[in-house]
Amino acid sequence: MTDHLASGDAAPTSATPTPSGLTHFNAAGKAAMVDVTAKPETNRTATARARIVMQPATLALIQAGTAEKGDVLGVARLAGIMAAKRTADLIPLCHPLPLTQVTVDLTPNPAANAVEIAATVRTAGRTGVEMEALTAASVAALTIYDMCKAIDRAMRIEALRVTHKAGGKSGEFSQS
Repeated sequence: MTDHLASGDAAPTSATPTPSGLTHFNAAGKAAMVDVTAKPETNRTATARARIVMQPATLALIQAGTAEKGDVLGVARLAGIMAAKRTADLIPLCHPLPLTQVTVDLTPNPAANAVEIAATVRTAGRTGVEMEALTAASVAALTIYDMCKAIDRAMRIEALRVTHKAGGKSGEFSQS
């Protein structure tokens, strides 16, 4: 049995919430992209955070800008921005969105031997940008790992989460 529709079968036009509230399924229970045609365009913002924990010496190299591969934080910032713009290529049911702003802030935290990452994404559209913010934060962390793995394979990425979203029908959400 395949997921392809037989000739003459009508394709479901939108996903409908399941009893659990999940929206990325059609009436037949198959994965489907949500139809946002009827939703109004609103200004939408989301912030996601993550951290990458490492050895103190690794963080010192990053802060000094003397890592062998170069400006770790600068490259990670650009990688996060680029990733936000490509989210729909990575997450199958995400809508491609015209992003109006992406910021990725990377803050060394010597007390925690970590780099704290905050990615904020904005658009004016019919669907939110939480996935773009999460993608930006995670790819920034992955880039730090990639650039420093030769000296610290024990680094760990943790605490990836949405900390704020605004806009759309569900309104505002915040957590630390």
